[in-house]
Amino acid sequence: MRIETHEVLPEAMLDGAWRLYAEAFEELRTVAVQRHVMTRAEFDEHMADQRIHKYVVRHPNEEHLAALATITNDLDAVPLISPDYFRHRWPVQYAERRIWYVPFNAIHPDHRGSGIFELIVEAMHQVVGTQRPSMVGLDFCRRNEERYKLPQAIHGALDRLGTVRSHRLDTQAYWCYELPAAS
Repeated sequence: MRIETHEVLPEAMLDGAWRLYAEAFEELRTVAVQRHVMTRAEFDEHMADQRIHKYVVRHPNEEHLAALATITNDLDAVPLISPDYFRHRWPVQYAERRIWYVPFNAIHPDHRGSGIFELIVEAMHQVVGTQRPSMVGLDFCRRNEERYKLPQAIHGALDRLGTVRSHRLDTQAYWCYELPAAS
């Protein structure tokens, strides 16, 4: 497997990257209440944003992309999180841009369990750096947390690279109140 990094994803890669992204997250369209899948326009904007590092993994024997992930330490680049939360809780790390966020990590369904996930985590770990304490945040819908155990998988991958502590930052719950028809 070969990993590439880009500040801006080349236009020639956009269609293939979009196909990978859409296939990787297709099930989240119907199993998660909050919209976790970007529109094509949002995706293209994300891929063009220089504040966001892009990781592309190609399988050497295949034309299509095997994985695509993004990370940034400019929290204003991630519309669904509150930079104020991080600034308030960790003011020094925030000011020094030592708080990173992973908007997504998309592994093509054909390549899950192939070691690509760990390859991307290791590559991101190198960028975040270990010279000074830093932190990386990301979000999971309940399905990915309970069914796929993604928080534990990431903790395990990072723990193999050195000591790591992890904890839940927040939880969002969605409720529904069904009202019977008036009698």
